[in-house]
This record gives sequence, structure tokens and C-alpha cells, in this order.
Amino acid sequence: MLWAQIAAMSEHVMICEVGPRDGLQMAKSRMETGAKCDWIAALAKAGVKEIEVGSFVPAKLIPQMADTEAVVRFAKEIPGLVVVALAPNLRGAQAAVAAGAHRVSIPVSVSEGHSRANLNRAPDEQVAVVGQIVEWMESAGNPAEIEVACSTAFGCSIDGVVPEREVVRIAAALAETGVEQIGLADTVGYANPAQIKSVVRAVRREIGPALRGLHLHDTMGLGLANALAGLEVGIRDFDAALAGLGGCPFAPGASGNIVTEDLVFMLESMGFGTGIDLAALIAARRLLHEGLPAEPMHGQVAKAGIPRTYRQAA
Repeated sequence: MLWAQIAAMSEHVMICEVGPRDGLQMAKSRMETGAKCDWIAALAKAGVKEIEVGSFVPAKLIPQMADTEAVVRFAKEIPGLVVVALAPNLRGAQAAVAAGAHRVSIPVSVSEGHSRANLNRAPDEQVAVVGQIVEWMESAGNPAEIEVACSTAFGCSIDGVVPEREVVRIAAALAETGVEQIGLADTVGYANPAQIKSVVRAVRREIGPALRGLHLHDTMGLGLANALAGLEVGIRDFDAALAGLGGCPFAPGASGNIVTEDLVFMLESMGFGTGIDLAALIAARRLLHEGLPAEPMHGQVAKAGIPRTYRQAA
């Protein structure tokens, strides 16, 4: 399909900002709670409608997430914002719901090595945990949504190649638990555009519309190319992080997420609507830098400046 034809559709693409969680968990220092909240508020003011604000994990493992409960309670008061929190188990999911998260994101690694390193469980054991969370949510009548991210769906820095059939198998097993939102994560950034298309198509054939979106990293410099490939096969939901922060402490070699600002520029320039004010988004980088002055900040649009030819999609 020609990109001109796609752009003419003026479709909406949802971007979930994951910087406050995925971005900060790898930071060398902790961002103060007040600064984090100011940053999240600025992102929401720029038009970001979904923000993954933190994770309910032991502070001794990821100290940058120790204030997640307070951050969730702040963010849920922002009008129109969908507040997402990551939880690796039932206890974490219960804490996320109690704090007021609108959506709970649960990681399930496809590769054995990453699953053991990240969760101390085999992939199928974590699928069973997801089933427990779904059952608890339903029995308790909780309004929060559940989404699952299939981590290392495109390769693993511990196990190497991850067979496509295994990605499909795990996704199908998750759909069987009753989860209605399943994403594919290039946790270590090893994917290429052809692989993105192949895996997305294979998973969609198996689970249909339960396939929600893509979480991409830019380790090999192919992050935006992979997003473009996802667009071409119908993905309309992406995770990204302001200034390209991020990585996984349990995946050696993983670097930052795709840059939110660059993704917005690409999508809007192509005619897709994101609802995000690019200038305001770039301005939010200042708060991020003030909160974490030692962290490197990436992004070509912020470096070059918004060109005069740029027009936000209607």
C-alpha cells in the first residue's frame, strides 16, 4: 500500500508514553517524586493521553520505582489521562488497582532466559500468573483494564533468536486467559522491519484484534523503521519514551525506547493524527532534564528543531 494512501486516511494513532516507567528504571539516579509528577503533568498537557507512570515492584530491585503509588495517585487526577502501571504479579496488580491505575500492564517474556532473569519464572508460569490476575479482577469486579506485553518477542540478548512460533504460542495462551489487550515488545531492540511484519501477521492470525500494539527499542537504530513497518501491517498503538530513555535492567545490552518526539513528528508528517502538540512535547524535555541532569537525552527533532514545513494532522 502506498504511504500516500495510508496518510490520506487521517487515522488516529495512540502513543503511550512509557518514559516515567521504562525510561526511569534504568536511570543512574532517582528522579524526585515532585519532579516526576510535574513532568507527567507536562506530558498530559501536551496531549499525551496514555502514560505508564511506574511499576509496582520491590524498591530494593528497582529503587527508581519506589514512589509509584504516590505517582499513580497524582496522575489519576489529571483529566482525560489513562494511567498505566506495570505489575509483574498478583500482589503488584492489586497494589496498582488500589492506587487507582486505570490499566495494569503485565510483562510476559517469550524467551526462557529473560523470563528467568526478569521474573524468576518460566514463560508458561508467568502466563499462569496472568490467569490469576484476570480471575481476581473479574471476581472483584474491578474496572481496571489488563494488558500484557510479550517481552523479547523479536529476540533476546540472553537466549538469542526467539522462534516466531513461540511468540504465537505464548500470545495464544495469554488470549486463552481472557486478556483482551496483548502487545509485542522488542525488549532488546533486535528487530528488523521484515521481522516486525512477519510476527505481527502471525500473531494476528492466531489472536485477532486482541493484538494491541508494539513496544519498540532503538538499540540497533531501527526503531522508527520498525514502527513504520508496524503501521504498514495495521498497528495503530505504540509505546515510546520522551528523549529515548529506557532499557531493561534484566536484558544485557538493551538501550532506550523509540523517541516519542521523533515518532510524533513522523506520524503527523505522514497524515496520522496523534493529538499531541509537538512543540509542547519537546518543551517537556526541560523538566525531564532538570529532574535527571546526568541522563543523556536523545532525539533528532529536538536536536534539529521543528521544520517550517511541519503541519499537525487534522
